[in-house]
Amino acid sequence: MRIPRIYTAASLSPGEHALDSRAAHYLGQVLRMKAGRNLVLFNGDGLNYPAQITEVSKKGVQCRVDPPNASAEPPPPLFIELGIAISKGDRMDLVIQKATELGVSRISPLTSERVDVKLSGERLEKKAQHWQQVMISACEQSGRNRLVELAPLQPLDQWRDNLRSERKLVLHPTAAQRLGGDSPGPASVALLIGPEGGLTDDEVQACLNQGFAGLQLGPRVLRTETAPLAAISILQFCWGDMA
Repeated sequence: MRIPRIYTAASLSPGEHALDSRAAHYLGQVLRMKAGRNLVLFNGDGLNYPAQITEVSKKGVQCRVDPPNASAEPPPPLFIELGIAISKGDRMDLVIQKATELGVSRISPLTSERVDVKLSGERLEKKAQHWQQVMISACEQSGRNRLVELAPLQPLDQWRDNLRSERKLVLHPTAAQRLGGDSPGPASVALLIGPEGGLTDDEVQACLNQGFAGLQLGPRVLRTETAPLAAISILQFCWGDMA
């Protein structure tokens, strides 16, 4: 039987711990786990903590936590920041889930001229919490011990003007450049993906003026939920931990 990996926001050390409400609900109500079951806990510090459930009740879930069983997960060789214009439906969930699995370090949701999703106030807060849970679930599934940083929703120009990445790429179908395996590669890359209708010519030009390189992924126009996953995979293959 597969031992589940569960994220908890609590500080972890050997001994008895009460899990936070999210972890307790998932273990007790969703997985229906009972006392005596083994699991692995992580809290984003880079370590896996073997644990065993000691009590499940209406008040919560108690675990006995053992010392971590290995050294901390090292930082990734390539820091990838994904700037992604928000999209309708569950497309954004898919991008966050798969980008997390593929090893990005930061995801920055963006608004741009052709984004027609309106988020503000309580609705934006709930959506941000939802995206955070999608990311946490993807970390649990994929074996990541460090959480992806999810930046607050911001305008494209604000994000663009404050980047400090070594290399900056904007994806659009008429760009001349394609990714190559030049070595040594950069230590950090910012990747910008537009919304369903694409970035406007002015937005692309503003990025080029700020030091971005235009990038295309071949002869086909990819959907906004497909393009980042293809590009991240290639980045990881060229310069990251898929090489």
